[in-house]
Formats: sequence, C-alpha cells, structure tokens
Amino acid sequence: MNMMVGGNAFFGERRVEQRRRVLKGATLRFNSGFGAMEGVVRNQSENGALLSFGDTTGVPPGFDLAINGTERIRAARIRWRMPTLIGVQFVD
Repeated sequence: MNMMVGGNAFFGERRVEQRRRVLKGATLRFNSGFGAMEGVVRNQSENGALLSFGDTTGVPPGFDLAINGTERIRAARIRWRMPTLIGVQFVD
C-alpha cells in the first residue's frame, strides 16, 4: 500500500505474508541455553512473529524460540523493538 501523506509517500504493511493472530506462551533461549526469558506470541506467520514482554531491554538480538503447543524450536532474530514488543524473523 502506497499513500501520500503531506506530499511524502507512506508505506503501510511491508510483510510478504499475512500473520495470524495467536495467544501462546513462548520461551526464548540464548547464551548456549544458559539464558531464558518467557513471553507471549501475539501473531505469527511462517517467517516471523510478534512477541510481547513486560520489558524487552534484556532480549538479545538473536535467540531460539520455543512456542507452547509446537514441537519445533525456531532460530529468530529481532527486526524491530519497542518497550514491550519485538518483531522477529525466523532464520532457520
């Protein structure tokens, strides 16, 4: 979607595929498995997800993500970060 706002082009959704809304617990593992954090997956696609935390400052740039209800553990990297949300891309 390309719209003009104040003479400047505004680009909306940049994802190639739609994400589906989910509400699942997740565990991030990092530092060779010695570090872990818990969060919530808010939406997900085959190539990425939106994760919610109380605070994202301790989330490292790359980690393994285990989503409750699935057996697959996905390698992920942060694409963007806000105080309580991060967008990740799966890199496996």
